[in-house]
Amino acid sequence: MESIAWMAWTLPTAIFFAALACTLAVMTYLAAVYPEAERVGVLRIPTTRGDRLFISLIAAAVIHLAWIGLVGNDAIATLPIGEEGFEISSLWLASGISLVTAVFIFRTV
Repeated sequence: MESIAWMAWTLPTAIFFAALACTLAVMTYLAAVYPEAERVGVLRIPTTRGDRLFISLIAAAVIHLAWIGLVGNDAIATLPIGEEGFEISSLWLASGISLVTAVFIFRTV
């Protein structure tokens, strides 16, 4: 376990990697069951589901980096769990914005 001690394994980090693994599994399943067909959206270039997923992931990274740079990652609320409470980071708002952006990208691009 010490070989990965350099990374901050927090709950949001674990959720991110679990969601990414689930997303890749779903995309693999969809590609096997429903073959992909390229379509042209607002970018006027043919894209597949994989292309739109890649664009969504890049957009999520940019949104999160901009959020950290402009807003920070301070706690916005504390849930009364345990003795010290459980702080909710403002990065969850950036994650929500990223999710809405991904839905928009999959619908229009």
